[in-house]
Amino acid sequence: MALSTQRFTALDVFRGMTVCFMIIVNTPGNGATTFSPLLHAKWHGFTPTDLVFPSFLFAVGNALSFVMQRYRTMTQGQVVSKILKRVFIIFMLGYLMYWFPFVHYEQGHLVGNPIENTRIFGVLQRIALAFGIAALLVYYLQWRKALLVSIIGLFVYWALLLIFGEPGAQLTLHGNAVLKLDNWLIGPSHLYMGEGVPFDPEGLLSTLPAIANVTAGYAAGFFLQKQGKTFEALAKLLLTGCLLLFIAYAWNLTFPVNKKLWTSSFVVLTVAIDCILLAMLVYVIDLRHKIRWTYFFEVFGRNPLFIYLLSEVLAILLYFFRSGEGSLYEAIYQTVFSPFGGYMGSLLFALSFMLICWFVGYLLDKRKVYIRV
Repeated sequence: MALSTQRFTALDVFRGMTVCFMIIVNTPGNGATTFSPLLHAKWHGFTPTDLVFPSFLFAVGNALSFVMQRYRTMTQGQVVSKILKRVFIIFMLGYLMYWFPFVHYEQGHLVGNPIENTRIFGVLQRIALAFGIAALLVYYLQWRKALLVSIIGLFVYWALLLIFGEPGAQLTLHGNAVLKLDNWLIGPSHLYMGEGVPFDPEGLLSTLPAIANVTAGYAAGFFLQKQGKTFEALAKLLLTGCLLLFIAYAWNLTFPVNKKLWTSSFVVLTVAIDCILLAMLVYVIDLRHKIRWTYFFEVFGRNPLFIYLLSEVLAILLYFFRSGEGSLYEAIYQTVFSPFGGYMGSLLFALSFMLICWFVGYLLDKRKVYIRV
């Protein structure tokens, strides 16, 4: 059966929602007074915020299901070149973003940020690697075999954590195999320090299960294109999500849901929720045609990587520039938003920051400027 050429507005909205909420959770006015649903789980467990990043990978897979149709008309060399070029660009954008602005203040003077302390892995880097591997799998193996390989990868990852982690502490912050591989491969000075110790939640080993988020997104996008906008298709997608929820909660009993380790049960749980959310969006938008509210999220969905990168660079600059004893970021929060109270002020700061990024996306959309990498 030929794939549908219809445009699924719901897929654009889904992608836009993930970018919107990524910005909100990444830029609270004050992290100490952030509403708990907008915080990641400290270790094992799950919060709404934990859904955001894997949903973006799921959306990357959705988009890939459309792009792959064009890839089939190209030569093998052209396809591989396009995929690897995109991987390189996105990875380097992530790497340079963590190095940016390349200098920092030290005793009132600007000092260069040494390259030996630059974080190597991160959000954009994981997007690049997961996309690249998933795209090559789908291109060479077709989507069913690619999905099967990524599912096998979930079990392989489980085994690797148990075999190579510290005995009795394989799923702890200090004893997991993700940390051990990163320490051996790139050293602690190149890791994320947000956990209080060198540990990267986007480490190399934990990218293995993240590939399944992309291939699952591809399968969902391909399925919707093949089946079309029908109640039967949505029912199947919804039932798939419910089945995966059951599997995730059962797996959680032996392999806990953990975003920072990106455990296999976490992958299944997030894919389950994404399938259910996508089915709901297609029903509301593409079947019921309730679209008055969708444009706001479509703006994010049309320039997703650019708007995300803009939000990160803008936040970095606000932290970099000084105002009095602290950063401009802190000064804006204290002056404008803290009078609303710690928690509400932090939320209003995040929403305002997100709206600024949205406005830039709106201007680009009105000028039909779509930045692709």
